[in-house]
Amino acid sequence: MPRTASTDPRTLLAVIGNPNPGGRTTQAATAVLHQVDTALGGGASVEVLELATIAPHLFEWDNADVDAATARVAAADLVVFACPTYKATYTGLLKAFLDRYQGNGLAGSVGIPLMIGGNALHALAPEVHLRPLLVELGVSVPTRALYVLDTEMDRLDANVTAWLEQARGPLVAALG
Repeated sequence: MPRTASTDPRTLLAVIGNPNPGGRTTQAATAVLHQVDTALGGGASVEVLELATIAPHLFEWDNADVDAATARVAAADLVVFACPTYKATYTGLLKAFLDRYQGNGLAGSVGIPLMIGGNALHALAPEVHLRPLLVELGVSVPTRALYVLDTEMDRLDANVTAWLEQARGPLVAALG
């Protein structure tokens, strides 16, 4: 049965491509999820998928845990794809997970690329590298990507709020 606003809450999910779970990447993605939920009127189911927990199984093509994770992502209404910046791009962990999907395997999904980094020189990494990967998989990316400097984590909520001021309209339109 398809989800309707009256029967099931929206599902907002963060996919964390950090090999070290529970760190700044998770903190930033969770902040984005909660602020987006509030901006959309609240009441969504907010979930986090730490890829580090299934990393040893990503190359086992018949692994039930990985299959469940890919299904969970595909079923979410909105997905924040978050990872630290490694060598000016996304992590191999995130790429290995996304390689599980065929072309257009996430068609109909709405996504937000989010990367955490230590150098402002890499601020375009989520736009230049992560967005094209998501679009190749069919993800609708209606907003600018978000890049958070790890030295500005103490201003995380303010930075997400500033980003969301411009992102809210396109997100609402994309989610219907």
